[in-house]
Amino acid sequence: MDLHEGLAVTRPANQPLRLDDLPMFATDRQIAEAIVGKDKAEKWMRERLPTLASKPGFPPIDPFHGGRPVKLVARFYDEYLGVGKSGAPGPRGVEDVRAWKPSRRRA
Repeated sequence: MDLHEGLAVTRPANQPLRLDDLPMFATDRQIAEAIVGKDKAEKWMRERLPTLASKPGFPPIDPFHGGRPVKLVARFYDEYLGVGKSGAPGPRGVEDVRAWKPSRRRA
């Protein structure tokens, strides 16, 4: 078990931190480590976070909980990476039965 900014995070020692490993509300440091890894976290927080924080859909820090809602950060990245609707079928359109070709094979 590692301690990140006073919050316990349970994961095997040899695995990098993931968003799924974080508590419901996480600090920017925890989120940075989960997104880009421990080695690049400081640079991400300094150079990338200010840009992301100003984008629509990136969740602000919740003052009551003292962190950003991790599920909303994950949702933001799903949309950002274009995987927000992965595998989920959209609403069905109206089928044009006239486009069907009858079978030429006789029964």
